[in-house]
Amino acid sequence: MSANIANIIERSIEPPVRDLGDGFYVRRALPSVECRTVGPFVFFDQFGPASFAAGAGLDVRPHPHIGLATVTYLFEGEIVHRDSLGSAQTIRAGDVNWMVAGRGIAHSERTGADTRCQASSLAGIQSWVALPQDEEERPASFAHHAARDLPLIDGNGRRIRIIAGSLFGERAPVATFSAMGYADALLEPGAVLEFGGEHEQSAVYVVEGALEVAGVRFGEARLLLPRAHERVTLRAIDKTRLMLLAGAPLDGPRYVWWNFVSSSRERIEQAKHDWRDGRFGAVPGDASEFIPLPPGALSEPAPRSAAEGEVL
Repeated sequence: MSANIANIIERSIEPPVRDLGDGFYVRRALPSVECRTVGPFVFFDQFGPASFAAGAGLDVRPHPHIGLATVTYLFEGEIVHRDSLGSAQTIRAGDVNWMVAGRGIAHSERTGADTRCQASSLAGIQSWVALPQDEEERPASFAHHAARDLPLIDGNGRRIRIIAGSLFGERAPVATFSAMGYADALLEPGAVLEFGGEHEQSAVYVVEGALEVAGVRFGEARLLLPRAHERVTLRAIDKTRLMLLAGAPLDGPRYVWWNFVSSSRERIEQAKHDWRDGRFGAVPGDASEFIPLPPGALSEPAPRSAAEGEVL
């Protein structure tokens, strides 16, 4: 990057593509070697667009989480969420599923039976927000917020939906536990958006289209990391979709192993045994199968630090 842009954008990351099986691909922007976290965000996957033939669909079998909140947000398609609390909720484009794992929860994500009867498509973002240390063991909970209930800023070629936390003077109804902001922004060609400075850390993920920042073009599937407290001017070159992430830094290191996030290595080891021994509870309506622990899980200790790498 040029010296001028380097004074504004600290890093630009092109996330690798990962095959999760059955031809379902994701781009994993967080965590990466270049950046482990943005505010409380410790995981960020773009999935799809994926096309399914009639009779096929997404099938993420029941699996466990601790110490985090999952945020599911769709651009197209729908997913049926079920969890060990007994929640059963279909999420559609523009809605938010906010699942707080806390001390432990199991859930599944599948294409619903009605949708599966015909060809379908699916695209969206799955992100994880680490809970503050004093909230890591809170009781699990689940909340759904329809698109119509989320703040929408519309004008000047910009359509911005606030997904969680606060940005641009608006606050979403999602019950967050730390200072953060999360938004979906659609920009028409030539539209300009000023972003950053509301929270200490921020990031811009280009889902589709292209941006210009300080004379430099950034295309789709790029995570841009402005310098701390930096306010950047984003100009859409084409019709562009962005995800905007922001927040206060984590209140200490986090260990990440498989689907578990915790400030304690010992807590992750306990979660492994709890899942093996069935202590997370079954998922009503989806209790006939589950994702087992990865091979060698009980003999493989959790990383000593997040920087060592993780199995996600």
